[in-house]
Amino acid sequence: MTIPAETRGYSIKEAAALTGLPASTLRYYEQIGVIEPIARGASSGHRVYDEDDLDQLVWVSCLAATGMSVGDMRQYMANNRRGPAAAAEQRELLEQQQRHLAVEAERLVLRRRYVELKIGYWQAVEAGDRAGRDRLADQARELADELRAVTHP
Repeated sequence: MTIPAETRGYSIKEAAALTGLPASTLRYYEQIGVIEPIARGASSGHRVYDEDDLDQLVWVSCLAATGMSVGDMRQYMANNRRGPAAAAEQRELLEQQQRHLAVEAERLVLRRRYVELKIGYWQAVEAGDRAGRDRLADQARELADELRAVTHP
């Protein structure tokens, strides 16, 4: 005979600490349907998170860390509840996020190059290197145009 393991319940404060998400975010995600409604304590009426809830929150936290929109996270979690029938939609959501991250990565590389050029510019200014300063200023202007084009297409 198997004795069912007692499931542990976690308060919102504990769930926040375990997932790295603020309690306000946990409430918000529940309110807008990113996660299913959380069970309430019979006597207190306070949220009581179980292990499955924490697993969902860790997934959501990871999705949020990728910069995924709240709407896409909501769709992802709804699809997740549908199981294998939603596999194609899940893949598409993640591929879309992958493309978004690739664009962000390109923008980050450009911003970093711009900062490097400006550091070089001010090093040239400090050293009294007018030719270097002018060359770096021209490069920074060209890169600034490129930056504007990718951040405001």
